[in-house]
Amino acid sequence: MDSTLYLLLATLVFLAIHIMPSTPLRALTVKAIGERAYLGVFSLASLGALIWMSAAYERAPFEALWPGLRLLPLVLTPFSFVLLACGLLARNPALLGQAGALRRDDPARGILRITRHPVMWAIMLWAGAHLLAIGSLQAVIFFGGLLLLSAAGTTLQDARKARALGEDWRRFAALTSNLPFLATFQGRNRVVWREIGWWRPAVGLAAFALVLYAHPWLFGQRPY
Repeated sequence: MDSTLYLLLATLVFLAIHIMPSTPLRALTVKAIGERAYLGVFSLASLGALIWMSAAYERAPFEALWPGLRLLPLVLTPFSFVLLACGLLARNPALLGQAGALRRDDPARGILRITRHPVMWAIMLWAGAHLLAIGSLQAVIFFGGLLLLSAAGTTLQDARKARALGEDWRRFAALTSNLPFLATFQGRNRVVWREIGWWRPAVGLAAFALVLYAHPWLFGQRPY
């Protein structure tokens, strides 16, 4: 099989695996094997598909589509790491096992006042920066697939959480926004920087610095 088509196939499989939880197949699978077994199978399938995608990306030939904006990730990726750290290191009802936070008097705190999907936006920002920086066909497929999945994932997750969590999720969604800062601009929330604190962004920036330093060894490319 052509290497580029092989990458496209791996990417489509990865996308399909992650779209499945927002379809009736999830409920059917959970009913058949149980919630914990489903999560285990889903995690393994996701990891396997991501490894497949990465291997296919390395194998695909470089086909330039535009002059890459090489330094763009150095500007945008620190923000994606900060979003990722703030999203993962705080109570977030959008994450697995944290739906109980919706029943708090103030469920949208910290980074959630900016966006209710900080992790998804972190991936979108990272993927978009790399897609534009590389400017090749394989980058469009690989990073574009991750960008598309994350963007669609915010909407699919909202719909799935609304069905599963009902009024608790609708109250949370009314206080937040998918698009960063939209709820603030609309007067539905306000940013309270002290709730985010300094240490979560610091963890994100430290992780970015570590990945930046190790980038040539991890990915075989100098990012600067």
